[in-house]
Amino acid sequence: MNDFLQVCSYLLFAYYFGCNLAYLALLSASILSTVTQQRRIAHQWIERLSTSTLSPPVSILVPARNEECNIVNSVQSLLALDYPELEVIVVNDGSTDGTLQQLREHFQLMHTDLLHVSEIPTQPVRGVYLSRLDRRLIVLDKESSGRKADALNAALNAASSPYICAIDADALLEKDALLRVMAPVLSDPRRVVATGGIVRVVNGTSVKDGIAQTVRLPRHPIEVLQVIEYLRAFLIGRQGWSYFDSLLIISGAFGVFRRDICQQVHGFHPATIGEDLDLVVRMHRHLRDQKIEYRVGFVSDPVCWTEAPSSLRMLGRQRARWQCGLSEVLWRNRDMLFNRRYGRIGCIAIPYQWVFEWFAPVLEVAGWITMLIAALLGHLSLGFAGLFVVTGYLFGTLISVGAVVMEEMTYHRYNDWRDLLRLIAYCFCEYLVYRPLNTVWRLQGMWQFVNGRSGWQSIDRVGFLR
Repeated sequence: MNDFLQVCSYLLFAYYFGCNLAYLALLSASILSTVTQQRRIAHQWIERLSTSTLSPPVSILVPARNEECNIVNSVQSLLALDYPELEVIVVNDGSTDGTLQQLREHFQLMHTDLLHVSEIPTQPVRGVYLSRLDRRLIVLDKESSGRKADALNAALNAASSPYICAIDADALLEKDALLRVMAPVLSDPRRVVATGGIVRVVNGTSVKDGIAQTVRLPRHPIEVLQVIEYLRAFLIGRQGWSYFDSLLIISGAFGVFRRDICQQVHGFHPATIGEDLDLVVRMHRHLRDQKIEYRVGFVSDPVCWTEAPSSLRMLGRQRARWQCGLSEVLWRNRDMLFNRRYGRIGCIAIPYQWVFEWFAPVLEVAGWITMLIAALLGHLSLGFAGLFVVTGYLFGTLISVGAVVMEEMTYHRYNDWRDLLRLIAYCFCEYLVYRPLNTVWRLQGMWQFVNGRSGWQSIDRVGFLR
């Protein structure tokens, strides 16, 4: 029994050590990418691009289900973007609240007899509305399939621009965000097929007329912990993977894709809830099968603000759904695992997702149980326990602090020094409190996948004007 516990403990230590090494590599790559990007930003003429005819038209797709608290502010922010030519397509996906009514009242929608052609099959579209106030706004009212991907496909069918931008209905874009996220496309339109920006937590920040005003940290601890999680995921995770040209996910809250490539892979997969990850993985598969040179990019300076869940119940539901979506995508594309045909995507990026993202909650719980049994039986070495704390807790905390420091040194969104101190203080609490909860929620998501219980679950919203 003692030998078995020792083997399990050392395997767990090796796992955490490998995970930390991977994050250290991503952190180093992210720092290099940030330095390069800051130099590029200094030489970009954003103001000139806002009126340039060289900027390609963009169709913004906004799936909305029961979003009456935020939908008006979100659409206002989209219509106010500094971009030469865009259209906003909102899909009311079978909402049971006042989402459609809010849109009708604030944008003076009128019902039309325009025909919605379903090139990609979706649930029936019941009506097409145009705004009397802004010709760029189109609203589709459709029956819901219970999946966000179906609503996105309905908007994709109606899109007329060469590029589409997928936006969550509870998201706000800064005025120059679309210009900045399109920078990789403008610099290399032949190769760049998708690009995304950073998503930040709007909780605590004042919003007026769809524009984020004074940026402050939220007061609720669970919301502050999500701020740290988002900073680490985007500034280190996605920016690091983008540096290695192995990015697998463009956030569904703010991502730009070439419309022709989306149509070639038959749009967003209607049977998955991780539609953002699934679309990018299928684009990788399709383009590598066709031996087409391409690139999926990430830009950390254009900001999309989103409302984070403010209760543990809603947060747990969201995290479980994310893990369920990851499980669906990895299982559906399991033939890409260690497949040399797919290069670094099949040999590095997807194995990382399997080992350090999908399998992590199972191994962590097994590790907790093993160490508890070893301690109860008196077989737990204090030296090993200390080493485990250093490699697990302290290194993980260091990564989170690194993400906060990167934000402060480069983008400096939080101007109050008290907010910065609170962020750093919460970094030391995250692994003790938030990570165990997140592990349990992710296990629930895996169980939902095994039982086939997945769908578009609503998240309670307070609204931007709270």
